[in-house]
Parts: sequence; structure tokens; C-alpha cells
Amino acid sequence: MSRYKKIIILFLIFFSLNTFASKAHPAEDRNILFAIEYERINQFSKAKNIYLKLFTDTNKNEYLLRYLSISLGQKRFDEVKYYAYNNLNEKSKTYEQLLRIYIIALINLQDFELAHLASSKLLDKNKSSINYEIVANVYFAQKKYLKAIQYFESSYIENKSPKVLFNLVNVLYAYANQKNKAISYLETHIRMLGCDYLVCSKLLSIYQEQKNIDGIISILKTSYFSKKTDSYYSKEKTFQLLISYLEQKDIMLAIHFLEKNPHNDKMLFTLYKRANKLNKAFILAKKIYKKTQELDYLAQIAILEFELAKNKKDVMSSVVKKFEKVLLKINNHVYQNYLGYILIEYNINIKRGLFFVNKALAQAPKNLAYLDSLAWGEYKMGHCKIAKEHMQKVINEITSKDLEIKSHWKKIKECLK
Repeated sequence: MSRYKKIIILFLIFFSLNTFASKAHPAEDRNILFAIEYERINQFSKAKNIYLKLFTDTNKNEYLLRYLSISLGQKRFDEVKYYAYNNLNEKSKTYEQLLRIYIIALINLQDFELAHLASSKLLDKNKSSINYEIVANVYFAQKKYLKAIQYFESSYIENKSPKVLFNLVNVLYAYANQKNKAISYLETHIRMLGCDYLVCSKLLSIYQEQKNIDGIISILKTSYFSKKTDSYYSKEKTFQLLISYLEQKDIMLAIHFLEKNPHNDKMLFTLYKRANKLNKAFILAKKIYKKTQELDYLAQIAILEFELAKNKKDVMSSVVKKFEKVLLKINNHVYQNYLGYILIEYNINIKRGLFFVNKALAQAPKNLAYLDSLAWGEYKMGHCKIAKEHMQKVINEITSKDLEIKSHWKKIKECLK
């Protein structure tokens, strides 16, 4: 949306139908209702014609303002210029509003000489924030960016409006090449007045453009803890971004943040696993499963219990029992292969192990780890030729120096001698 469309929309808030009062006769009431209904069904031309007639009949400027606001929305700038200019009256309560609308029309018509004359009158009348902003836009439209900055700054000083600051920063950063000054304005506003969404999102986008990870993390933390966050969704989105950037810089920073601010146990569990903090992951998985009864976490408990055990045989019964419970309800090939391999490797039940491995391969037939499990199971069943056929597929594809796979391959080949 262009800057001028935003300015036009800004003015629409000034013109409320609640100002329509002191109706002189029933026809006025009826015409107002017609105009409102035409606006509701988006027949704006009919609505504004009624407002113009109401103004002509009653000489009440609230009707003129409504007519002009609709005309601005329709980009009928010549009409706006004509009716605004011909009804300017310094003694009227609506003088400033009409003058602002007149200037907006002049900007869009690129009649800058008249726009400057009108701007001088506007500031003579009232050096308010919105009036400074209007003048700033006159200069901006002429690409006189330093002058535009001067008036945007004056506007911002008056009321510290996030919207005005946003426009000021855009000119400083994108048009005047004053990037550091733009960033300084945003950082100071946030430090002094808090993290308004418009301001924080602008600073975040600049930090992202500059690939300033520390700046990104700082603004996301400020935004996350800000009481001005508009909704849970935006807060959640901010949280997700923050953890992502913390992890990008150092996974332990993300972990420490989540430990200090326990917002998402599942995310913390994932980070524990990525950082190989298996003891912490194990404790947290049990907490999550107790709370949610999600079978994926029961499977994770089984995996971690097995991985952490110094003596695998001590936990074998518990681990197998957990996997069996999970796989009664979940058709997950990762868990199927994991259980299958345990049953095969530890000679608990090789046939049942092969049953689970084959189920895993039915879903992921090219998975080399699963093919290795299948070959190892066939080897243990004494089917050396079949084992070699399966293992050959793994050897043909694998480029790593996996010691377990090399050991399996060696034993399978020896089996055929």
C-alpha cells in the first residue's frame, strides 16, 4: 500500500457518522440512512452523492467531510480539490480537516506549489503532529527527502507516534541512506516507550537484512516479553523465531532460554536431543508423557532408557515392553526398526525382530539402516546368502566408515565361506 493511500485511510477515522446531529427535518434523517446503507453495500458513488446533497441542503460540514473522504477513497482528487478549497473557512471548526484533505488531493495531483502554500497555512493554524506529517508528505512526494525528514521528526517529537516513526525511519533508511540514524531512532523508541508491533517489526526486518544475529535476538526477546504483544499467535510466532535464532547462534543459548522460561517442553526436549543432553531429555520425556500420554514420548523414553543404560540387558524387558505398547497404536517405521533391531541384536526374538524390520521397510524400502537390520536378522537366522544380498545393497550405497555396518558385512561374508 502506498504512503498516500495510508494517509487517505488515516483521514477516514476523522469522519464518523456519530457527528451527525441536530437534524433539521425527517428528510435529513431518511437521507442519512440511505447514505449509510449505500456505504454498507459498497455503493459509494450513490452514498457520496447523498452526502453532497445533504451538505448543500444543510450547510453542515460533517456531510461535506464524509463526501470528501469517500472521494479520496475513489481517487477522485479533482473533485476533492474543488469542494475542499471552495469550502475553506478559517472560522469553521472543520477548517483544519478540510485543509488537510485539500493538501492530500494536491499531493496526488502533483500540484506542489499550491500544496506548499496550503501547508504553510496549515502550520500557521496549528503546529500539531498530524499537520507536520502532512507537510512531510508534500516534500516526500517531491523526493525532497531531507526536508521530509525534518517535518517527520517534528511530527514524531510532538506525540511519539509509532506510525510517524515508521514513516520517518523508512525515509532515513531507504531514501536518505541514514541507516544508523534510523536504527538509533527505533532502538531509542523501544527502550523508552516499549515494543510497539510496528516499531519492533521494522527494527527486526532491518536486523534481518543486515544479518545482525545479536540484534535479532535482542529485539525478539524484547518483543516476546513486551506487554504490548497483540495476540497469543504473534507472541507464539515471536517465540518460535527467537528460539530459531538462539539455536542458530548457539544451541546452548536456546536451551538456557527455554530452561529459564519454560514455555515449550517439547521444543526443549528436541534441543536436548540435538545437543546430546540425553539425561535431561530422558527426564523431560517422562514429564511430557505423564502430562500428555502421547505415545511418541513413550517411544522416546524407551530409546533414551536403552541408550543411557550401561548394561543394556538390565533395561531390555522395560524397553521392549514400551515399544510393544507404542506399536500397537502407532505405525512408525523408526520405532519398528529400533525394536526389531534390539530383538535381533540381543537374540531376544529374532523372528519377531524381522517382523518389525520388514514392517519398517514396507514404509521406507530404501532406508539403509533398515536394510542393515534385515541383513543382520537373516544372518542370525542362518540365511547367509539372503543376508549378503540385502547387505550388498547397503555396501553399494554407503560412503561412511560405520564400524557396526563393517562388522556386519565382514561376518556375513565369512558366513558364506
